[in-house]
Amino acid sequence: MGKIQIDSLHPNNVLEVKNLNVWYNNSGIFNSNSRLKSKIQVLYDLSFSIAHGEILGLVGESGCGKSTLAKAICGIIRNYKGEILHSGGIPQMIFQDPLGSLNPAKSIGWIVEEPLRLKGELDASSRKRRVDEMLERVGLGSQFAGRKPHELSGGQRQRVSIATSLICHPRLILADEPVSSLDVTIQSQILDLLMELGKEFQLSYLFISHDINVIYQICDRMMVMQKGEIIEEGDVAELFDNPSKEYTKRLLYKE
Repeated sequence: MGKIQIDSLHPNNVLEVKNLNVWYNNSGIFNSNSRLKSKIQVLYDLSFSIAHGEILGLVGESGCGKSTLAKAICGIIRNYKGEILHSGGIPQMIFQDPLGSLNPAKSIGWIVEEPLRLKGELDASSRKRRVDEMLERVGLGSQFAGRKPHELSGGQRQRVSIATSLICHPRLILADEPVSSLDVTIQSQILDLLMELGKEFQLSYLFISHDINVIYQICDRMMVMQKGEIIEEGDVAELFDNPSKEYTKRLLYKE
């Protein structure tokens, strides 16, 4: 079991990951006997940090472990070894598929309010006021509170996801391909919103994307992941100009 700590890291950082290793149980058809079950390692000895206000990009081919890393950081995956240290509350995730991550049976207001209910620090009227304010801030408005996810467009649903992730004022947001399912115009709007909110709420981001242009546009630094390992990292402009690994060159279409 991994070790998650809060407020025990360098004051300049919002996140520190140290020697992180993650395994999945191999539960295939030939492993039904518990004595034969095995574990498959997905992440290998990862160590990195994210500074306050920084946007760190994470790139790599599908299946290399990017989403697994994000889930471990925010506590969805707990079967790991290593340390994850963060400040400012539990990091929150924005997922690639907003429709799949929103409860289809509940109203938008209920969905955005749920983290506040779980936290238990505000009364009902204060929670509703906070929800209305957050819906306004992400460009929807309180009139959306009574609607269901299927009544919204893809871009509107992603705004709901953003509102839900920010409602408890975290310091770190894990954005897992948050614009890949949207058309180009809506992508730009959502990216602009994320940048505005980052400055307003002093957020840091781990921004996962297969779109190299998005990483170049918004990130300060980037890490390159291959088969569960970080093989290269550094300033975005420097890596784009001088990648040292052949894998990175292929990702950046430099062949």
